[in-house]
Amino acid sequence: MPDRVFEQWLQDELRNQRPRGGRVDVIVEDQAVPEAQLGANVLGVDIAENLVAAGNARAEQFGLANLRFQWGDATDLKDLADDSFDLVVSIFGAMFAPRPFDVAKEVVRVTRPGGRIVMGNWIPNDPTFVAQLLRVSMAYSPPPPEGFVSPMTWGIEENVVERFGAAGIPAENITCERTIFLFETSRTPSEYLADFRDYYGPTMNAYAAAAADGREAELHAELEALVNEHNTAESGAGTRIEAAYLRVTVAV
Repeated sequence: MPDRVFEQWLQDELRNQRPRGGRVDVIVEDQAVPEAQLGANVLGVDIAENLVAAGNARAEQFGLANLRFQWGDATDLKDLADDSFDLVVSIFGAMFAPRPFDVAKEVVRVTRPGGRIVMGNWIPNDPTFVAQLLRVSMAYSPPPPEGFVSPMTWGIEENVVERFGAAGIPAENITCERTIFLFETSRTPSEYLADFRDYYGPTMNAYAAAAADGREAELHAELEALVNEHNTAESGAGTRIEAAYLRVTVAV
């Protein structure tokens, strides 16, 4: 269910890099296929082995010889050489890795001089859907370990500038913009919520913890109310939900 404005942004970034060769490192699977279809050399990196396998299956399904996936950790991309990629993309992915300063250092390291890094990061305490979904999910999840850095801190511009600054990027090379991602599907709000329950890590963890505490029905009722509250589609017309994110562009 990619947002059309969001897709156009990624396509524009890819076209801007095409004169340089157009190789793209995609951290999350959703954007890998469209970029490969535009002719880029795409490497998808994910820490989840099942998503790596699913990504490679999709590449084969679409007949994309220029797309492959491999396992990797955004905090230590040890299998990737310095200055390897013209465009590094992480959409709602690397923000969830621990040690954010290491993430910034690694994505800068593998980007060629003159290349770009683009990130989409959810914004903490935003009134739109995903920030509220994560707020509710955290309330049902076990306490984080000592030293835990919330992934939502990637949605604060000052943190983004500080982290990439520590990796050698001057502040004037970093732009941040609050942007709306539009989730739109013909599926019902309940079916849409089921995707988060079954496939989205923070929500999956919340459901597992709530079930262990005998509170799964309570969590589900709260999230059902949330998704219905944020759905702006007409009755019976599926689901249409807006979620704000911080759109980050870094010139290396």
